[in-house]
This record gives sequence, C-alpha cells and structure tokens, in this order.
Amino acid sequence: MDKIRYAIVGAGWISQEAFMPSVSQTSNAQMTAIVTGNGEVASKLAEFYGIEHTSGYDGFDALLAGDAFDAVYVALPNSMHADFAIRALNAGKHAIVEKPLAISVGECEAMIAAAEANGVYLMTAYRLQCEPMTVQMLERIRAGAIGTPKHFSSVFGFQTSATNHRLGCEHWGGPLQDIGIYCLNAARQIFQAEPIEAQAMRVQAKNDPRFSEVESSMAVTLRFPGERLAQFTVSFETGDIDTYHVLGSEGVLMVEKGYDFRTTPEVSITKGGTTEQLAIQNSDHFGGQLAYFSDCILNGTPPAPDGVEGMADVIALHAIEKAAETGQSQPIDAPSPAKRPGLETLRVVPRTDRRLVL
Repeated sequence: MDKIRYAIVGAGWISQEAFMPSVSQTSNAQMTAIVTGNGEVASKLAEFYGIEHTSGYDGFDALLAGDAFDAVYVALPNSMHADFAIRALNAGKHAIVEKPLAISVGECEAMIAAAEANGVYLMTAYRLQCEPMTVQMLERIRAGAIGTPKHFSSVFGFQTSATNHRLGCEHWGGPLQDIGIYCLNAARQIFQAEPIEAQAMRVQAKNDPRFSEVESSMAVTLRFPGERLAQFTVSFETGDIDTYHVLGSEGVLMVEKGYDFRTTPEVSITKGGTTEQLAIQNSDHFGGQLAYFSDCILNGTPPAPDGVEGMADVIALHAIEKAAETGQSQPIDAPSPAKRPGLETLRVVPRTDRRLVL
C-alpha cells in the first residue's frame, strides 16, 4: 500500500474549501468515499474529484463493512464527532477528527479506547502542528530565541454568519470551542505544558439574534506551571483579527495571521533591539496534516496530535466554560500528550486553486 484511502464524513464548507482540494497535493492519500446528508452535493463533489463511493449518513455502517477506504476524515458538527469516529474505529478504520475532538471528556475517552482496542490510529486535526510557521516558531522558541517564554497573548475574531451551526448550543458551539481552541493549543505547545488554572469572562450580545444560545465573545486567562500566563480573547462579532505574541525573558515573538489556513503568516522576533523577520515557507495546512497522518499509518507510527492531545484541550475548554459561568477560578488537570509537534510532524505540501465549493 502506498496511498491511504479516505472517506470524507461531512461534506460541509471546511471539507469543500480546505480538506478535499488538498488530497491530490499529497503523494500518499486519496479520496474514495463521501458520506453526507446532501445527496446532490455528494454527487457533484464525487464527479469533480473522481470519487467512486457516496452515501448518506444512514449508509455509513454499510460502507464501513466494505473495503472502500482505510481511514475517515470526520468534519461534522462537534456533537457528532464521537459517534461517527467510534463507529469507524470499531470497524478497523483510522480516523482524523476535526477539533474539538468531542463535546465531553467521556466521549474523548471512548474514542481513545476504541482506537486502542482495534489497533488503529486516532488523530485530532490540529493542522497547525504540521505546517512550517508553527513548527519553525516552536523550534526557535525551544532553542532559546526569546529566552524563557513567560507570557502568551492572542486575539482571534471575525463576524460569523447567522447560518453557522457553531452558533447553536446543541453542537457545543461558540467562539471558545470554534476558535479559542487554536489559542489554547498554541499556548500549550509554546509552554510545552498543560494549564493548571482558568479564569474567564464572556459577553452575549443581547440585541444580536445570532447569539441567542452562545456567547458572542470570551476573554480567558490561563495559569501554567512555572508562573507563566496565557491570555486570549475570541469573538464572533468583530472585524477580522488573528494575532498572537509570545513574551520571553529576553525577547518577543510576534505572529500575524497565525491561525488562518489560507495565508502565509508574518512572524518576527525582537531581541536586544534587533528585529528579525522569519521566512515562512508557503504550504497547504490541510495537505500537510493529511500527508503526516498518512505517513503515520503507512509507517506504523502513532501521530503526535492523538486522542490524548485532543482530550487535553477539551478538559481545559470545560474548565474555562465553568470559570465564565461561575466567576470563579477553576483548576485544570489534563494529561500531557506523549509527543509534541516538531520537525517530525512537519509536511510541506503545495497549495492548489482547484476546488469545488457548493
């Protein structure tokens, strides 16, 4: 086997815009099935990409029983992640699941257990752990480029569409789960540690019908071991912003567009009065994570952003939510992953303009 065959489970915007176009840019992956609730969309995408098998959600188990694919990419609403991933894992299929991994710690544990019981891999889709900017930034920080990292701060926001399913509490929606997880995961990797305490404050725009069920913005402070802090603000009601800073004992690292998969970020390190602009290689984030996960399967190597990595963020997200609800600091007790991103997770994949977005 030289290519891993994937079934796309959930053919919404992120699959159409980002994941599906990236597959042909890799050398070790191909799409062989689409599972979605919209048969017309499935037919058009299958014709465009030359995909043989299509199915509704009610036909998923029948597809799993066959030999149409080796792994699934799960890009469904958060509340559906565990169900479809566990069914795939129990059928002996590997699974890469969009973040957050699931809506509860119990679901995460069940997903991890299913992967272990069936000898297959579960990967949380942290695409940033496989792309050049994040890996280069982490390598420079670990090499002492800004001294000891002391403080992480980030602002991530945009105006979200009123039709976005992430505005519903049914699917554990909201800016914290959707985009705050990027800030949280970045801080965890930069400090190479798990947060131990959370404080948070949220606002809910009362005159905006989009936010009848979820907050419109959230501000978070996390304490990490070693008296280090991470602070971030995320919002579904602002102009576009996507930035973070890392303050070290000897310098400062600044990133613009650090989370966006469509652009190449700008990164600078200021130390001793001198500013260095880092040269960042242009790469397809989704292609990079897919190439990495496919290599893991082909080589029999467990992925770094595994189920435990995804569960650690879910544990922290629930603590942050409770802190916002109660107005009281909340302890966090999350496991550390066995591996963290680095040069071994990096995959550079060329971008493409060929995509079909319906």
